[in-house]
Amino acid sequence: MESLIGAVPFQVARASAALPAAGAYDASPLSLECAAFKSAVLYFSYTRGAVGGSFTFKVEASPHFSDSSTYDNWFQLSLYDSDTIVAGSDAVSAIQREEILYTSGGATEERIAYGTINLGGGIQRIRVLAKEVGVVDTPGTLEVLATFWE
Repeated sequence: MESLIGAVPFQVARASAALPAAGAYDASPLSLECAAFKSAVLYFSYTRGAVGGSFTFKVEASPHFSDSSTYDNWFQLSLYDSDTIVAGSDAVSAIQREEILYTSGGATEERIAYGTINLGGGIQRIRVLAKEVGVVDTPGTLEVLATFWE
Protein backbone atom coordinates (compact mmCIF):
# COMPACT_ATOMS: atom_id res chain seq x y z
CA MET A 1 0.00 0.00 0.00
CA GLU A 2 1.07 3.54 -0.64
CA SER A 3 -0.11 6.73 1.04
CA LEU A 4 -1.32 9.83 -0.69
CA ILE A 5 -0.78 13.20 0.98
CA GLY A 6 -3.83 13.96 3.13
CA ALA A 7 -5.62 10.74 2.17
CA VAL A 8 -5.95 7.16 3.34
CA PRO A 9 -3.70 4.41 1.90
CA PHE A 10 -4.71 2.99 -1.45
CA GLN A 11 -4.33 -0.34 -3.18
CA VAL A 12 -3.91 -0.99 -6.89
CA ALA A 13 -7.05 -2.76 -8.11
CA ARG A 14 -5.87 -2.80 -11.75
CA ALA A 15 -2.41 -1.75 -12.90
CA SER A 16 -2.35 0.70 -15.81
CA ALA A 17 -2.54 -1.40 -18.98
CA ALA A 18 -4.60 -1.90 -22.11
CA LEU A 19 -7.94 -3.58 -21.52
CA PRO A 20 -8.24 -7.13 -22.92
CA ALA A 21 -8.90 -7.48 -26.64
CA ALA A 22 -12.26 -8.49 -28.12
CA GLY A 23 -14.29 -7.04 -25.25
CA ALA A 24 -13.35 -9.72 -22.72
CA TYR A 25 -13.22 -9.07 -18.97
CA ASP A 26 -9.84 -9.13 -17.24
CA ALA A 27 -8.81 -12.78 -16.95
CA SER A 28 -6.91 -12.46 -13.65
CA PRO A 29 -8.23 -9.51 -11.63
CA LEU A 30 -6.32 -8.48 -8.53
CA SER A 31 -7.83 -9.35 -5.15
CA LEU A 32 -7.83 -6.53 -2.58
CA GLU A 33 -7.96 -7.31 1.13
CA CYS A 34 -10.49 -5.13 2.92
CA ALA A 35 -11.65 -7.09 6.00
CA ALA A 36 -10.99 -4.31 8.51
CA PHE A 37 -12.81 -1.66 6.49
CA LYS A 38 -16.42 -0.60 6.05
CA SER A 39 -16.19 1.63 2.95
CA ALA A 40 -14.27 1.97 -0.31
CA VAL A 41 -13.92 4.37 -3.24
CA LEU A 42 -12.54 3.35 -6.64
CA TYR A 43 -10.49 5.75 -8.78
CA PHE A 44 -10.38 5.11 -12.54
CA SER A 45 -7.92 6.59 -15.06
CA TYR A 46 -8.99 5.74 -18.63
CA THR A 47 -7.52 6.70 -22.00
CA ARG A 48 -9.60 5.51 -24.91
CA GLY A 49 -7.94 3.55 -27.69
CA ALA A 50 -10.09 5.11 -30.43
CA VAL A 51 -13.00 7.51 -30.90
CA GLY A 52 -16.06 5.90 -29.31
CA GLY A 53 -14.01 4.14 -26.64
CA SER A 54 -15.79 3.11 -23.45
CA PHE A 55 -15.45 0.50 -20.74
CA THR A 56 -17.67 -1.49 -18.42
CA PHE A 57 -16.65 -2.62 -14.97
CA LYS A 58 -18.12 -4.70 -12.20
CA VAL A 59 -17.13 -5.13 -8.58
CA GLU A 60 -17.10 -8.56 -6.97
CA ALA A 61 -16.91 -9.29 -3.25
CA SER A 62 -15.74 -12.34 -1.33
CA PRO A 63 -16.71 -13.36 2.21
CA HIS A 64 -13.50 -15.44 2.38
CA PHE A 65 -9.98 -14.25 3.22
CA SER A 66 -8.59 -16.71 0.63
CA ASP A 67 -10.18 -18.85 -2.06
CA SER A 68 -12.29 -21.70 -0.71
CA SER A 69 -12.49 -25.10 -2.39
CA THR A 70 -15.84 -25.75 -0.65
CA TYR A 71 -17.83 -22.54 -1.14
CA ASP A 72 -18.32 -19.98 -3.90
CA ASN A 73 -15.66 -17.26 -3.65
CA TRP A 74 -16.86 -14.23 -5.61
CA PHE A 75 -20.24 -12.48 -5.69
CA GLN A 76 -21.08 -9.56 -7.98
CA LEU A 77 -22.34 -6.38 -6.30
CA SER A 78 -25.95 -5.52 -7.06
CA LEU A 79 -28.52 -2.77 -7.28
CA TYR A 80 -31.61 -2.85 -5.11
CA ASP A 81 -34.83 -0.94 -5.78
CA SER A 82 -37.53 -1.08 -3.14
CA ASP A 83 -41.17 -1.16 -4.10
CA THR A 84 -43.77 1.33 -2.90
CA ILE A 85 -45.29 0.41 0.45
CA VAL A 86 -49.08 0.20 0.45
CA ALA A 87 -50.90 -0.54 3.70
CA GLY A 88 -52.29 -4.08 3.80
CA SER A 89 -50.35 -5.24 0.73
CA ASP A 90 -47.06 -7.09 0.38
CA ALA A 91 -44.34 -5.36 -1.64
CA VAL A 92 -42.11 -6.82 -4.33
CA SER A 93 -38.68 -5.21 -4.59
CA ALA A 94 -36.10 -5.73 -7.33
CA ILE A 95 -32.44 -6.75 -7.10
CA GLN A 96 -30.08 -7.19 -10.03
CA ARG A 97 -26.33 -7.68 -10.54
CA GLU A 98 -24.67 -4.39 -11.50
CA GLU A 99 -22.23 -3.49 -14.26
CA ILE A 100 -21.24 0.15 -14.78
CA LEU A 101 -20.55 1.74 -18.19
CA TYR A 102 -18.21 4.71 -18.71
CA THR A 103 -18.09 6.42 -22.12
CA SER A 104 -15.06 8.55 -22.97
CA GLY A 105 -15.58 12.21 -23.79
CA GLY A 106 -12.15 12.91 -25.33
CA ALA A 107 -8.78 11.57 -26.41
CA THR A 108 -6.83 12.47 -23.26
CA GLU A 109 -6.76 10.55 -19.99
CA GLU A 110 -10.02 10.86 -18.06
CA ARG A 111 -10.33 10.29 -14.32
CA ILE A 112 -13.47 9.34 -12.40
CA ALA A 113 -14.23 8.26 -8.84
CA TYR A 114 -16.85 5.62 -8.06
CA GLY A 115 -18.28 5.04 -4.61
CA THR A 116 -18.72 5.04 -1.73
CA ILE A 117 -19.01 1.24 -1.74
CA ASN A 118 -20.47 -0.13 1.49
CA LEU A 119 -18.39 -3.14 2.50
CA GLY A 120 -20.80 -3.99 5.31
CA GLY A 121 -18.15 -5.27 7.68
CA GLY A 122 -18.33 -8.86 6.37
CA ILE A 123 -16.56 -8.54 3.04
CA GLN A 124 -13.01 -9.90 3.19
CA ARG A 125 -11.87 -9.06 -0.35
CA ILE A 126 -13.04 -7.20 -3.45
CA ARG A 127 -11.89 -7.19 -7.03
CA VAL A 128 -12.68 -5.03 -10.06
CA LEU A 129 -13.15 -6.59 -13.49
CA ALA A 130 -13.17 -4.35 -16.57
CA LYS A 131 -13.56 -4.68 -20.32
CA GLU A 132 -13.54 -2.43 -23.40
CA VAL A 133 -17.03 -2.16 -24.88
CA GLY A 134 -16.75 0.87 -27.17
CA VAL A 135 -14.18 -0.09 -29.82
CA VAL A 136 -13.22 -3.62 -28.82
CA ASP A 137 -10.58 -3.97 -31.56
CA THR A 138 -8.74 -0.92 -30.16
CA PRO A 139 -9.04 -1.20 -26.37
CA GLY A 140 -8.22 1.73 -24.16
CA THR A 141 -5.84 1.85 -21.19
CA LEU A 142 -7.28 1.63 -17.68
CA GLU A 143 -5.87 1.92 -14.17
CA VAL A 144 -7.98 1.43 -11.02
CA LEU A 145 -6.96 2.42 -7.49
CA ALA A 146 -8.97 1.81 -4.33
CA THR A 147 -9.07 3.51 -0.94
CA PHE A 148 -10.56 1.86 2.13
CA TRP A 149 -11.56 3.20 5.55
CA GLU A 150 -13.58 2.33 8.63
